Order: sequence, then C-alpha cells, then structure tokens
Amino acid sequence: TLYRFIRLCLEKILLQCVLQSRTLSGAEAINALRPFYFAVHPDFFGQHPKEREVNENSLKRLNGYLENLQKPGFRSFKPTQLTFYVREREPNSSNVQESFSASGFRAVSFTLHTRDLLSTVLDILNSCSLSTEHIQSLNVNSQPHKEAKSTVNRPIKWDKTYYSFTGFKDPEEELEQAQRVETTLISWLDYNEASAVKKLKKSLPLRKELERLKFELSRQLQLSDIRWQRSWGVAHRCSQLHSLGRLVQQRPELLKNVKGRTVVFTDRSGMSAAGHIMLGTMDVHHHWTKIFERLPNYYKLQKSLQLLEERISQLLGGIQVTHVEELQPLVTLEEYYETLDSFYNKLCDSRLPFHPRSLRGLQMILESDRYAPGLHESGHFMIPTVCDPATLQWFIFAKAQEARENLKRKEEMMMTEKELIDTSTEKFSLDRLYKEPSVSSAQMIDCCKRLLEESLPYLQGMHLCISHFYSVLQDGDLCIPWNWK
Repeated sequence: TLYRFIRLCLEKILLQCVLQSRTLSGAEAINALRPFYFAVHPDFFGQHPKEREVNENSLKRLNGYLENLQKPGFRSFKPTQLTFYVREREPNSSNVQESFSASGFRAVSFTLHTRDLLSTVLDILNSCSLSTEHIQSLNVNSQPHKEAKSTVNRPIKWDKTYYSFTGFKDPEEELEQAQRVETTLISWLDYNEASAVKKLKKSLPLRKELERLKFELSRQLQLSDIRWQRSWGVAHRCSQLHSLGRLVQQRPELLKNVKGRTVVFTDRSGMSAAGHIMLGTMDVHHHWTKIFERLPNYYKLQKSLQLLEERISQLLGGIQVTHVEELQPLVTLEEYYETLDSFYNKLCDSRLPFHPRSLRGLQMILESDRYAPGLHESGHFMIPTVCDPATLQWFIFAKAQEARENLKRKEEMMMTEKELIDTSTEKFSLDRLYKEPSVSSAQMIDCCKRLLEESLPYLQGMHLCISHFYSVLQDGDLCIPWNWK
C-alpha cells in the first residue's frame, strides 16, 4: 500500500512537470474543455430558465477571457469571477455523454486570473470537479527538449527590491490586491466606461436600423410585437429582420394570417404555448414558410388548448391555468397541449371535490420537471404534471390565502418597479434601463432604490441592464448585478 501511494504521488508530480512544459492552442483548449461545456451548456437547462440565463452570461464572459489570452502581446489582465450551474454526475458512469443525471445541478463560482490557456483550462476543470486526465493525451505543442532544459514556461520571479528600485509594478502584489478588494460599482464603471461608450457609439447606426426594420415589419404585417428569446447582438437581430423582410417580399400571401400576433426569434420554429409565432434562427426560409402555411391549423389547436384549460379550471374550483413565459421554458403548442391533456385525464379520473368558483382569481402553471407542488413568490401555484391529486388538493387549500396575498403584492411591486425604472432613467439620463428575465421585481426594486442614492455621471446616455454579473455587452450595454456593492 505504501509503495502504491508513493507511485501515485510521483505520477502526479510528473504529470504537473509535463503540463508545465506544454502550451495549448485555442482549438486544443476548446477540445480540453469539452467535459466542462457538456456540463454547463445552456441547451441542457431548458427546464430551468434562470440557471440557463446565468450560464449563458458566464459563457460569454469566459469566451471573452479565452479570446484575450490568445491575443499576441496582451498583458492587461483583470481577475474575472464566474458562476456556473454544473449538472450533477451519476456516480458510476464511464460514458461522458451519459454521466450526467437528471436529478439536478450545483452552483460553482471561481475566479480566473491565469495568463495562459493551459493553466486556465486546468483551473476551470478543477473548480468544477471535472477530470483533467484527458489533457495528457492532447497533441499539445511541447517546447524543444533542449530549450525546455534551460527555461521553464513561467514568468521570472524578481526579488521585491527589484520593483522598489525600478518603480515597476509587482504583478503578484497587484493580483493579490485585486483578489482582496471586492469589485464595487463605482470602480467597475470607472474601469469599463470608456470601452462601453466606444462599443455603444459603434452600434448606434445599427440600433437605428433595427428600430426602423422592426417598426416597418410590425406595421406591414400588423404584428402585436417582435421579440427575441435570447440576448443576441444588434447586428444579429438586424440580419434576422432582413431575412423576414425578404420572405415578405417573396411570399406576401403567406403572411396574411399573422395580424395581431407576436413573432419570436428563437431556437426552433413553430408556435409557442403562449400563442406566439416562433421562427428558428438556424432555419432557412423553407422552414419559416411551412410555419406560416400551418398557421390556420395552429389557431385551431390553440382554441382546443384554451378549451382544455377551461375544463381543468372548472375541475379545480375556477383556478386559472396559464403559461408564464418568464417562469417557464419556451415550449411548442403541441407539447403544451399534450401536457394539459394528460393532466386533465388524471383529474377526471380522480374526481376531486372542489367547490365551483371557490378558487377564482388564483393562477397555476404546470411544470413537467417538478415532483412536488410549490407556490411562487409572484402568487402562481407551480403544479407538477405527475402530482398526486390528493396532494394537489391539500396543497391548494393550504396555500390559497398566501397565494392571494402574493398576487396582490406582485401587482403592487410591478407598479413600484415601473416607477423606479422611470425615475432612475430620468435621473441618470439613461437611454434605456432594463433587467434580465431572471431578475425578480423585488431584486429590481432594491437595486433601483440604492442606485438613486448614488451620483453616477458615467451612466449618461448609456444602456443599463440589471443582471447577476458585471459585463459589457458587444453593443455597449452595461450589465451590473442587482446586488451591487
């Protein structure tokens, strides 16, 4: 046993020595991070919109960090704190594509301050408790053997007196100081204002073009609204509207049935549970054309769905069955109809004794990824599609009064939130103030109240997004966490 322990220790030391003498290319770094991307990719969090949004934002910032590492001569590094929701692993699975369970995920936060790709990759994998063994087998670029003997791939560590004498900054001391000092709103704005202003000015012509295209298409097709599921850049959104505009010119007869509807650019084409027309951004015009051709059939299915919701409502004492886009993943009309139909049949078989109209004014949403009923802070009952009818009845009766109080509080908070957004926009002369869907009204209210106590000339004319992290978007939008310090 002692011999085996010593051998394992020597192997670990040898591995570290080998890794230190290697460098990674950008493609090799992406390949090495495949287990990480598989564990945190937003597409695997479709049933969890908040966690999906967090991972999307963190991946954007991580990709920016990795891009900077590959820029020749880039030396100005700032420690970057990231948070990811990592899918949990099955304990006894050897296949990486089957090693993640559906039971849940865990939040992982770490700070990147490395200055080369290999160290960064290792830090990410170790922080997420993912294996690094596969990095040994990568075809990485080793330094020539002769050169490796004479030099080690790490910066020279000078004595402290060197920095005192020359006046140069000690990189280790700067890094320690940056890690000790928590990022504050004022310091972050001071550091990032110039970059944001530059990006914003560059994006202004495209922003005007986007507004023009959106207005013209909405007027021409008599649409209620045009939205985007994700926070794509302005250029990306303009290209999507241009594509829709070309289709309007080529096949105007297809679009006669869209009056009063909302078009949402998203990951797949179809009609959403809320009745919005979904246009997949990766689909070609042929797919979009089919969706517009099917609209009459979608409208028939939507009427059947609404009738099914009414029947469920009658069986549950008048409680309103609804689909809340902010709280639920984007699902198709067909998927939602199947969910409602299955739930309705279960209720019919159970014959629950709800008094007619006793629960009028209350609201519920069906969730396929829950196993126990819950009550959202906004007042919605969150009911699993697999919920036992007796459990459902008891939970609704027990929480009905609390639900009514939450719904009333939600209306009041939404009014307060709107007032604070308007006041903050005016005080700081912002061009726009908005929040990510994962930020609640309570968080937004707290954020705005504290902002109004500050003097922030940096924000004049800016686009400010309230989020969970600090970042500057590609079009110059400033993102700050709602609980900024």
